[in-house]
Amino acid sequence: MATSSTSFLLCTCISLLLIILTSAEDPTVSYKFEVSYITASPLGVPQQVIAINGKFPGPTINSTTNNNVVVNVRNKLDENLLLTWAGVQQKRSSWQDGVLGTNCPIPPKWNWTYNFQVKDQIGSYFYFPSLNLQRASGGFGSFIINPRSVIPVPFDTPAGDITILIGDWYIRNHTALRKALDDGRDLGMPDGVLINGKGPYRYNDTLVPDGIDHETINVEPGKTYRIRVSNVGTSTSLNFRIQNHNLLLAESEGSYTVQQNYTSLDIHVGQTYSFLLTMDQNASSDYYIVASARFVNESRWQRVTGVGILHYSNSKGKASGPLPEPPQDQYDNTFSMNQARSIRWNVSASGARPNPQGSFKYGSINVTEVYILKNKPHVTINGKKRATLSGISFVNPTTPIRLADEYKVKGAYKLDFPTEPLTGPPKMETSVINGTYRGFMEVILQNNETKMHSYHMNGYSFFVVGMGYGEWTNDSRGTYNKWDGIARATTQVYPGAWTAILISLDNVGVWNLRTENLDSWYLGQETYVRIVNPEKNNKTELPMPDNALFCGALSHMQKPQDISSALRLHGSVMVLGLLMAMLSGLVL
Repeated sequence: MATSSTSFLLCTCISLLLIILTSAEDPTVSYKFEVSYITASPLGVPQQVIAINGKFPGPTINSTTNNNVVVNVRNKLDENLLLTWAGVQQKRSSWQDGVLGTNCPIPPKWNWTYNFQVKDQIGSYFYFPSLNLQRASGGFGSFIINPRSVIPVPFDTPAGDITILIGDWYIRNHTALRKALDDGRDLGMPDGVLINGKGPYRYNDTLVPDGIDHETINVEPGKTYRIRVSNVGTSTSLNFRIQNHNLLLAESEGSYTVQQNYTSLDIHVGQTYSFLLTMDQNASSDYYIVASARFVNESRWQRVTGVGILHYSNSKGKASGPLPEPPQDQYDNTFSMNQARSIRWNVSASGARPNPQGSFKYGSINVTEVYILKNKPHVTINGKKRATLSGISFVNPTTPIRLADEYKVKGAYKLDFPTEPLTGPPKMETSVINGTYRGFMEVILQNNETKMHSYHMNGYSFFVVGMGYGEWTNDSRGTYNKWDGIARATTQVYPGAWTAILISLDNVGVWNLRTENLDSWYLGQETYVRIVNPEKNNKTELPMPDNALFCGALSHMQKPQDISSALRLHGSVMVLGLLMAMLSGLVL
């Protein structure tokens, strides 16, 4: 029987290859992810981290516009798992999005294959496990979408492409952090900051113990490199800088930017930027790479600093002395916001398509719906610590929203999220925003806490058109940037301030809108935007995948998984991916 099944799968692969030969479909890139626990000591103390294929961080997914991406995931954790692809828009297919509103989780010891297209996108992103604070223990990696060779890029080809993952880090693993929140406690100050999964270079014998492995990036003098920097941390905004070097900002989360030099840039949780970095120094010594905590008591948080090394091939010695200074703006809360406002869309550059990014005149489109989403400090609801958005603490549905729609499950969620914050006591609900297909939504994110937040929306890039301190009012619209506001998937909202975004609702599905601060996300600071095409056709939404998992009210439909069959199927998928890659080379 096994031989027969294998032969059948091989024949299927050959048939599919013949179809590809005649139709020249978009190439496929395939990955196998085995997600498991390993023991590592990034801050010098052995701890449990989440690894992919035994590595922490996980591998970089390297794709090109319109590629099909196949990722077979084997869950070797002792709990459920989902991977989400932050900033990858999953056009027409929220089935592949990897969050609880759209997907049933992958049970322990199970395999599940994600299969999606990076349609009409370029840029720098990352993936991570989306459930129950798992990202605080790892499981993340970079996700690159390269432009097609026929599309012009607004800078010369760099000598190399370097990914840097920065983030605050706790020695306690995600289950311990989860318990703290469940018990009503805060997470407290992180134990450090990691750069590519490694602790700080020993720049200070008092602050940094001996024996910690640090990240070193090797470069050649005179060359220019592209570096893609993502903040994959739990809740801390980080200032990123490289000693004696300018950071020429070039792209952020799929949008080319107006190119400007920064000596340092604040990168908030969930955000990704790419810079052009020219090796124009004399290499008298190595240079510090620094990611330090922002918007905190920086003298008390000194240990929450990541330090790596930039090493020229002709370097004459090790880095030493004090770190380059962060922005000296303790008494100027406008510095960082003005820096954020300075990041603008390059309207003349081509994105994933030949036409200029600025050909989409977002500032001239009439808004069809407005939502004011307000967060406040954590509250107590039914004796439990919770986080809210507009007075509602989101409760994840037992049956994912998209699956409930497909099978007409009643009562799985409520399509009643308010356009303005509730005035009564906070409540716990599975309350969802009813978006209008092809509508144009204005969302005001009002942060009434004393800590920084960043917000992310799956399935979309939105336009960041304004931000300011105090309460947003209708008059605030007079300050909006209606020409070259950056289009991205994650934006910061400063303490006691607001950020306004515009979203063109052209992607059918159910899409998560959340804070990226993992503690508040875990405690309910999120919702979903449900967008339905009333005409219902495969042109605007792909069918439910054949391998969709069932849970909640539909648990009875889930068949037990035959692991050996799943592994054989995965092998065939990987072979198919290899054949398609070879074909792509022949076609090109």
